Amino acid sequence: MDVSTINPALLVASLMVASTPILLAGIGELVAERAGVLNLGVEGMMITGAICGFAAAVHSGSPAVGFLAAAAGGALLSQLFAFLTQFALATQVASGLSLTLFGLGLSALIGRSYGGQKPPPSARLDLPVLSDLPFFGRAFFQHDMMVYFSLAIVVAVWVFLKFTRKGLILRAVGENHDAAHALGYKVIAIRMAAIAFGGACAGLGGAYISLIRVPQWTDGMTAGAGWIALAIVVFASWKPWRALVGAYLFGGITVLQLNLQAAGVNVPVQLLSMSPYVITVLVLVVISARTRSGNSSAPASLGRTFHATQ
Repeated sequence: MDVSTINPALLVASLMVASTPILLAGIGELVAERAGVLNLGVEGMMITGAICGFAAAVHSGSPAVGFLAAAAGGALLSQLFAFLTQFALATQVASGLSLTLFGLGLSALIGRSYGGQKPPPSARLDLPVLSDLPFFGRAFFQHDMMVYFSLAIVVAVWVFLKFTRKGLILRAVGENHDAAHALGYKVIAIRMAAIAFGGACAGLGGAYISLIRVPQWTDGMTAGAGWIALAIVVFASWKPWRALVGAYLFGGITVLQLNLQAAGVNVPVQLLSMSPYVITVLVLVVISARTRSGNSSAPASLGRTFHATQ
């Protein structure tokens, strides 16, 4: 075992790359849940975004087109969930799980002919002086644009929810949809917009995996990232900045276990590989214990079905 072979700058840089997909998916799900919608179909929307983005990038030769297609694919699939839960009044939990299964099957069908292909490379940010700084240049200023976009979207969501009137209305819908409806707000339209935003963000997260992080197409390549994104929302107590911390924490665990394997740490590979998921389960257990003790900060109407005639 030789831990000194781990480069701290590369470790931080890898952490940011590994965290970006779950951060994008998590911040989208956070907005949906602040509107009172529990969408468990994040994994399905991510894998759909992954193949939509991959296919579009391969045919157009442009990663930017791929990311736009991924966002559109994720948002479009999310509207199926929106229709089932907001108009057909289906249970949100069952509809979300069905969406995940549907997304996994749909992506496998679309992706049959894309195995072994390579997407066009994505450009990296190259800032004069900053990119050449020792440690900080390699760790923070030599990433692709989607890493910085994911950080910008966290700031945008925080400002939207905390300082804008529309953000206040969205939070009101999530806290008490009946009261919001009585005040004249269009609960279903607001929730559909929030679901679409969550789907678009999940699609971007999936495309980041297939276009940049891997980059290639493999069935089921999101490998549970959608479920970790769901856990991050709970871990973050539905606050954008905490979602950022949570995503980087889980991303850091993923990267660290890979580096420990490479350094020859005398721990079974299987135990290191399962560590991010074990941490996810532990976090959910702790949060559930807090919920039972009455300390939950979840939106009051989260997961509840809204019907205007009730």
